[in-house]
Amino acid sequence: MESGNSNNLSHNASANNATDWRNYRSSAQNTSNKTEEVPVVGAPRRRSGSGAAIGIAIFGLLIGIAGCAIGGVALYKSLQEPTVVTTASSDGYYTGNSVEFESTSIASIAGKVTPAVVSIVSEGYSSSYYGVGSVTQSAGTGMIVSKDGYVITNKHVVDGSRKISIITDDGDTYDNVKLVGTDPLNDVAYLKINGASNLPTISLGDSKTMAVGQPVLAIGNALGAYQNSVTQGIVSGTGRSVQAGDSNGSNVEYLTDMIQTDAAINPGNSGGPLVNAAGDVIGINTATSTSAEGLGFAIPISAVKGMLKRIQEDGKAERAYIGLSYITVTPEVAKEYKLPVKQGAYVYSEGSSRSNAIVKDGPADKAGIKNGDVITKIGNIEVGHAGSISTLVGEYKVGETIQVTLLRDGKEKVVNVTLEAYEK
Repeated sequence: MESGNSNNLSHNASANNATDWRNYRSSAQNTSNKTEEVPVVGAPRRRSGSGAAIGIAIFGLLIGIAGCAIGGVALYKSLQEPTVVTTASSDGYYTGNSVEFESTSIASIAGKVTPAVVSIVSEGYSSSYYGVGSVTQSAGTGMIVSKDGYVITNKHVVDGSRKISIITDDGDTYDNVKLVGTDPLNDVAYLKINGASNLPTISLGDSKTMAVGQPVLAIGNALGAYQNSVTQGIVSGTGRSVQAGDSNGSNVEYLTDMIQTDAAINPGNSGGPLVNAAGDVIGINTATSTSAEGLGFAIPISAVKGMLKRIQEDGKAERAYIGLSYITVTPEVAKEYKLPVKQGAYVYSEGSSRSNAIVKDGPADKAGIKNGDVITKIGNIEVGHAGSISTLVGEYKVGETIQVTLLRDGKEKVVNVTLEAYEK
């Protein structure tokens, strides 16, 4: 079971006259015992009005956000390109995760990435205890993933919004922005700039092949005022579980399989890219600690690829799911449950009945997966260091069939699972 010391953590959507802070802390309970298709959440999010969380009273800086881009992008582009060493991952294809920064490459990478990083301003509405209503405004970050205007950001950046505006790195403002859909299992939202064409796009990398210690950059709309700020750090850890709630500890939710980084992630950075030294996105910046330095978290980019493909190809905001609950296997979990492996996913539920681990008539049930199985691979990718089941399944679209390798009664078994759309 996972456990940890309590640290206050916060989502990073900044705000002008109100805020949508979330305080994160390392979970002191088994947050890895996660029902993938039925996430553990509290009451619905309150859009705003929770107050400033960490003593940063700079929300008024959002005014004039379009003019807040830090100068220097033109200089970035004039510097030499980084030297990229072509390497291959264990399964034979190129990955930028083994590339190191050189003395001039940080500026060059920033110049490559920032044109596709946007500021997001969302307008909402809140009412006080006395019924007095007011318009609220908050700011976050997003990244353009298609020339015709699809943008990825965090769900909490746009939750409850009545109007969404996007400001590009060169100062163009788009007000005709549609919320296409949200990931029901993750803090991810998909937006569309209507009528857009020939926009700069960001390159999506492979979070499965990243390694602890590799260099990264975090880019985002720091404090809702300093557009496309760039900070440098490393991947500090992978597979982290964090618990989310607002400033008074309510509206709790859990995020699992997060990338930990010491690259500074500030309020307003939510939804921005965490990129490797090749300039490829490996994570979506989502949370930072309010009580410890160098403790930020990002969602693995692999987790969003399947839903993004589905939206772009069919216009359907559907998330593929496998239909089971599991505990992430660690050496401690393996010892406690007497499992034959030290990584993978143990199909198990701590509810009143262990049958709760398999969704009745869901994809896993139809494929014959049973309680007590240990899933070791999704396709040819090992569950564990490369990602959790939720993240690895997130690379696939609804309707695709995947091979699942599992252990049952000490024997290895491979089953085919046809993924279905998650429904609440």
